[in-house]
Amino acid sequence: MLGEQKVSYSGVQPSGNLTIGNYLGAIRNFKQYSEQYKTFYCVVDEHAITVRQVPAELRRRTYETLALYMACGLDPEKNTLYVQSMVHEHAELAWILNCFTMFGELSRMTQFKDKSAKHADNINAGLFTYPTLMAADILLYQTDVVPVGIDQKQHVELCRDIAERFNQIYPGTFTVPEPVIAKSGMKIMSLADPTKKMSKSDENANAVVYILDDRDTIIRKFKRAVTDSGSEVRYSPDKPGVSNLMSIYSCFTGKSFEEIEHEFEGKGYGDFKLAVGETTADALAAVQSEYNLLLADKAGLEAQMKKGAEEASYYARRTLSKVQKKLGFVQLH
Repeated sequence: MLGEQKVSYSGVQPSGNLTIGNYLGAIRNFKQYSEQYKTFYCVVDEHAITVRQVPAELRRRTYETLALYMACGLDPEKNTLYVQSMVHEHAELAWILNCFTMFGELSRMTQFKDKSAKHADNINAGLFTYPTLMAADILLYQTDVVPVGIDQKQHVELCRDIAERFNQIYPGTFTVPEPVIAKSGMKIMSLADPTKKMSKSDENANAVVYILDDRDTIIRKFKRAVTDSGSEVRYSPDKPGVSNLMSIYSCFTGKSFEEIEHEFEGKGYGDFKLAVGETTADALAAVQSEYNLLLADKAGLEAQMKKGAEEASYYARRTLSKVQKKLGFVQLH
């Protein structure tokens, strides 16, 4: 906690185009936190390099992700928006926390297992210690709450374990954070395989709707979305395809599943899929318009990167200095 105001922290990787899953499950919900918390929103470019990146693309996506943050309603005057690699304290605290994180804890991380299987030719140490860097991101700012998708909850729980372990040895060092999972849009599934989470790295372009897809593309993807046997629009475990589309429609319209079932009673999947596509396209149009304006102003984005990094560094330095002092590192003033 910084002073009396509680802190919220979140980060998004600049690796690949962001999906409506990223938008509904995380980014869209971020702005509500700035009313009651001191908020830090980071473009986590250091996390992105656990998988090989094309340098020019990583640079471009860093600008794009910052612009998307702002286009989705994050006011730079109310939120600290910055790029992770511009605040060196993240990497420094990560190394220290590596020394307080157990090998067994990291080896049990679901994401490590999944990514190791997917990138078998590049199972690097960074992929293994990724959760420790995430813990450093969070603990640097004495964070109280971390808005995350359900797939990141395990990482925040590990972060809590690390903070509690460190606090046992060096009392009062870190605030122990709480994960906060949005009730709606927790997990948007693939349009091609509704048993799998929608992923920006999916090789099947029709499985994923990106925030920046144009209107025709969005509607076409929803028309091709996998549905289930029968033709009834009903939320049910035995209808994963339709249930996923209902979740998306509910997120964008605010309607309950019961209301959606009633709205499409007697209508087929075709009408329903078209309605979901049009509603999604309408909702994203305003975001896309603002994003294009922001991205055209490269100097403006760079000024925000500089301002955000300076703000973040001010708080990060305080925590890192406190940690270094407790560990016995010599500090010269």
